[in-house]
Amino acid sequence: MLHIQYADYEALRAHGEETYPNECCGVLLGKSNGAEGNTVHQIVRAGNTRTDSAHNRYNIAPVELVRIQRQARTLGLDIVGFYHSHPDHPAQWSPTDFAEAHWIGCSYIITAVEKGKAAITNSFLLLGATEDDKNFHDEAIEIEIAEAAPTLKGQE
Repeated sequence: MLHIQYADYEALRAHGEETYPNECCGVLLGKSNGAEGNTVHQIVRAGNTRTDSAHNRYNIAPVELVRIQRQARTLGLDIVGFYHSHPDHPAQWSPTDFAEAHWIGCSYIITAVEKGKAAITNSFLLLGATEDDKNFHDEAIEIEIAEAAPTLKGQE
C-alpha cells in the first residue's frame, strides 16, 4: 500500500492539470516500510524533457534526478516512487511505462487527466529482482488527512 498525505496527492493531480495536454512527471520522496508499503513524505515536481511526444511520454533528465536524489538524502529520505499523468488516457500503465520503469520496489502513480481535469489516480508497485522478471502490481493508495493544529484561545 502507498501512504500519501492528502495535500501531496492533490498537488500531483494539480500538476497533471497544469501541464495538460502534456504529461507531467515528478518524484516521490519518503520511506519504504517493507510489507507495509511506501510512505510519501514529499513530492518533487520534475520537468518533462520529452520534446518529441510530451503528450504521451515523459522523461526526467538524469541530472535532475540526481539533484532530487541528493535532496532526498539531505532530508533523510529515499526515492520511493514516481508520478506522471496520462492526458485523455486511462490511469493504467502502458507498455512504454513498463519498459522505462527500472526502480524495483518503487511506486508508480498515474493520474488520468480528462479534458484538463484530473480524474482517476492509480498506483502500481514495481516488483521483481531483475529487469528480466520485473512486474507491476496494482497498489492501493491510502490518503492520509492531516489533522488541523489546535488553536489557542484568543488566536483564532
